[in-house]
Amino acid sequence: MITGSHLIPEAWPVLPAVPGTGTVSSTGSQGLGASAASHVPVMAAEVLTALTPRSGGVYVDGTFGAGGYTRALLAASACQVWAVDRDPRAVALARELTAVYGDRLRVVEGCFGDLEALLGEQGVTAVNGIAFDLGVSSSHLDDASRGFSFRADGPLDMRMGSDGESAADLVNRLPEQELARIFFELGEERRARRVAAAVVAARLEAPIERTGRLASIVRAVVPSSRDGIDPATRTFQALRMAVNDELGELHRGLAAAERLLAPEGRLAVVSFHSLEDRVVKDFLRQRAEAPPSPSRHLPVGPVGVWAPTFRLPERRPLVPQQAEVEANPRSRSAKLRVAERTSAPVSSNKS
Repeated sequence: MITGSHLIPEAWPVLPAVPGTGTVSSTGSQGLGASAASHVPVMAAEVLTALTPRSGGVYVDGTFGAGGYTRALLAASACQVWAVDRDPRAVALARELTAVYGDRLRVVEGCFGDLEALLGEQGVTAVNGIAFDLGVSSSHLDDASRGFSFRADGPLDMRMGSDGESAADLVNRLPEQELARIFFELGEERRARRVAAAVVAARLEAPIERTGRLASIVRAVVPSSRDGIDPATRTFQALRMAVNDELGELHRGLAAAERLLAPEGRLAVVSFHSLEDRVVKDFLRQRAEAPPSPSRHLPVGPVGVWAPTFRLPERRPLVPQQAEVEANPRSRSAKLRVAERTSAPVSSNKS
């Protein structure tokens, strides 16, 4: 077991503001802005307890955002944190914080799915803990110019980084059948075919380039739900996940964490909807399974080929306390899964 202080500091360190980056609210994901010093990520206490940072240890905040987990780790012990993010704005903020933490905070720009390669380039091949905070950030949703939100009109972008196709590119280029698949599989939209047909019909009149227009198109064919969730919610979620390859990124990030974590190192993953949580749950449960019992009729195979690479302190996910949900409604769907690395080598038989 990794030991060391895992106490939550009574107050978050006051950090310098980053000019021109807007505002941030406490959310279940990353956030950016002048008020980043006040940003407290969802389930910060639980994540910190799970990672149990110790003096001299090396930890990774794979989705830095506004740096909530990073600041908690650095405040809890004399450890080093590698902050990783694909968003140039988040990277700029992280680099500002090196003035506060010095060499204890190291910053790398890139996707957490490429974590092993990114850290390997820096000479880091093993770490004591990794945190992933999945999904869209509060700053992304609150900044209309990023194109993530259907609540305020803006360019239909949705890119977390600075390259690749935008959401506008996808809705104006993809065939109707492919759009329907994305809306159904990534957004779990039951009326995916109807939405896709409406999108294709609308783009024949003029390219769909604004969030407000796309939201109106969806609302015209998807009725309002009794729970008050906006009819455009699932379509926007699906496009965002497709634009950023979020499930692919998650699969790659989990595999990278398995290879990077030292024995007894901890992985903490906070997710916000069922698709993400299912991927994390299935990955960890598979890696924590006992080796299959060999048949008495077959020769004994190589020892350790199927040895579990993770052990699970809890089989079920942790969820936010009611007080946190009341203070930050966006945390209500959060789930935290924790796993501890064993000493078993990564097996090519488990992909």
